[in-house]
Formats: sequence, C-alpha cells, structure tokens
Amino acid sequence: MVIVSEGYKFIGAALILAAILGFFAHPYTAIPFLILACYFAYFFRSPAREVVQDVNHILSPADGTVTEISSVGMDDFVGERCNKIVIFMSVFNVHVNRSPINGEIKLQKYYCGRFQPAYKDEVGFENEHHLIGIDRGDLRITVKQIAGILARRIVSWVTLDDKLRQGDIYGMIRFGSCLEIVMPERAAILVKKGEKVQGGKTVLGRLEGE
Repeated sequence: MVIVSEGYKFIGAALILAAILGFFAHPYTAIPFLILACYFAYFFRSPAREVVQDVNHILSPADGTVTEISSVGMDDFVGERCNKIVIFMSVFNVHVNRSPINGEIKLQKYYCGRFQPAYKDEVGFENEHHLIGIDRGDLRITVKQIAGILARRIVSWVTLDDKLRQGDIYGMIRFGSCLEIVMPERAAILVKKGEKVQGGKTVLGRLEGE
C-alpha cells in the first residue's frame, strides 16, 4: 500500500499536534490527532492494482458510485455525439484518478469556481474543476475532476502532450468529490446508475462492434 506524496504533510501535521498535546497537556488529548493521522494515511492510499490493458475498453477513472449516465450530444473535443458518466467519490473511497484509455493529453483546462456539494446536478459547470482530453488517434474522451464542498484542492501530475497508459495515475482530489467522463455514443455503456466502480478495474464502456 503506497501513500501519495500529497498526504505526508497532513499525516505529519496531525502527528506533530498529537506529540505536542500529549507532552504538554495530557496523553489523552493526543488520541484524536492520532486517529486523524491514521485517517489521512487511509485517505491518501494508492493501492497497487493490476490493470488489464484492452483497446476496446474504457476503464473507470476513479473509485466510487455511478450517480449519472446521460447523453450530452456533440462534444467539441471528442468530435462526435457522447454520453457522460458521473462517479461520486466519498471520503472513504480511494481518491487517486487513473487514465481510462491509452493516449496523449491534447486538452487541459482548469476552471476556478464554487464549492457546492458534489451530488448537485450543476456542479460540473459551477464548481472548480480540471478537465483533460485524451486522444489515442481512433478514440477521444474527456475526464473532469470536480471539487466539492470538502474538496478544495484538485491535484494533477500531468500536462499537455503527456502520454498516458490505460490505468496510469494522473491526479487526485482532496477530500471527496466527483469525476465526469465523456465518451462517444458508439461505446456501449456497461455500468448502471448506483453501481460501485473501481478505478483502473471496472469497464465503463466497450467500443461497439469491436
């Protein structure tokens, strides 16, 4: 089990506070901060996963629950009619985000915005979010990381023209929010609303006729 670098400062701060309070106040006062340090280690975990590479599959970019599947019409980047899948991540889910397909990042945009609860319908437009478009030649998709009421920091470790392999980790969101993935309508959707998914494991879509 790996802890991503973003988590070390949170774990360290909680442990320092626990040590200070335990030494100068009372040992019992350190307990809440020790528990908090354990939670931070849990939240920033990045479990090793064996990703099965398949050019016909579009994998889930995140762990969580499918909260919406809808048609969005023509997408400018994808260049054809698309469907959108929204995945809500609770504060207990793994929060690293993975690339659904092989390809290069040909679109990257960061939008400042509000911090509404991630379950609201309009969060994809109003809330702070980070969008990447991945192009592999025969297929284009977009993935949007959306901040929520607790998630005040979107983390991305990639930039334009970076190459990603299916299942590669490219970012995360602190603490609990949602992702939107937009894929062509020609990809058959294999999940249902309310279904639990795993990043890099669950197949969201399969290319029709392939």
